[in-house]
Amino acid sequence: MIITRTPFRLSLFGGGTDYPAWYLKNGGLVIATSMAYYCYISCRFLTPFFDYKTRVVYSEIEAVKEHKDIRHPAARACLEFLEMEKGIEIHHDGDLPARTGIGSSSSFTVGLLAALHGLRHEMLTKERLAEEAIHIEQRVLNENVGIQDQILAAYGGLRVIEMGPGPDYCVTPLILAPDYLRELQDHILLGFTGITRVASTIASKYIKVMEKKDDRFDEMHSITREALGTLRQNRDLERIGRLLHRSWMLKRSLAGDVTRPEIDALYEAGRRAGAYGGKLLGAGGGGFMMFLAPPECHERIWAALPQIKTWVPFRMDNQGSQIVFYHDGYSYGQDGKPLREIAQGVTHEESERTL
Repeated sequence: MIITRTPFRLSLFGGGTDYPAWYLKNGGLVIATSMAYYCYISCRFLTPFFDYKTRVVYSEIEAVKEHKDIRHPAARACLEFLEMEKGIEIHHDGDLPARTGIGSSSSFTVGLLAALHGLRHEMLTKERLAEEAIHIEQRVLNENVGIQDQILAAYGGLRVIEMGPGPDYCVTPLILAPDYLRELQDHILLGFTGITRVASTIASKYIKVMEKKDDRFDEMHSITREALGTLRQNRDLERIGRLLHRSWMLKRSLAGDVTRPEIDALYEAGRRAGAYGGKLLGAGGGGFMMFLAPPECHERIWAALPQIKTWVPFRMDNQGSQIVFYHDGYSYGQDGKPLREIAQGVTHEESERTL
């Protein structure tokens, strides 16, 4: 059995410019971080004692005789992409709810790929893991998604992603002074609006705007560049908050589904209570709302937003997707006889030669 732990992500600046419809022609820039909240995937080869081949447990339970019959799109796509022939049991658990703007779908895909490769005694580089997840979500499943979610899930940490023009991108750590990084984390508030949505559906609306080379995306890119310079200089976080506000005002204007009146009311109440700025995470429409606010204002913001029942303490993750448990048990051949699989440690270099 293998258990992987893969972080969810919080996008700070530049979300939307990581969609191929934009960055392939115009370039893109994203500042984002992984959070210390995780998607857990456990996988094991099934013994031949059941009347099904593969079992997938998430909010539903599926037991099927062929991988092609799995209804969960990402689980089916990963198993078929890696040509997994043996029967497998997959369990999913998450610290935070899905469809809330935290990149949970990509965390699932990255975590499952890491687990399935682990069952084959393969250990991928973070770059390769992100690339495979991007391929599955964009080209196999044809989802309207960018590339930051998969990258943050695989790499972890506070990252800068520079993209294009063209297909190439560069992922670098954003290194901040320890005290400044701690102050940034202490300023972040995350509240769950109670509204879930399908990000791909909302994103499809503003992809049409991207294709027209809307100037608002150029302005979002410029704001991200300014925010990057401000963070690297350890400048006043109030300035970062103002940039967040400007960026959110641009994003909410892209399509009607990005926000709704009750969300706008929550956001304005948070600002009146002392927040410098904020945004909805992800594509918009619901999910988690983020505020950047001085710690002394947090209780005032909580009181001003009684509609938000759950506030989530925020801390960054620095590791990305990890295998946190491995036990090499018995497997069975096609004839039903047990075969002892001996774990072979595979280095990054060996995996690159053999995959």
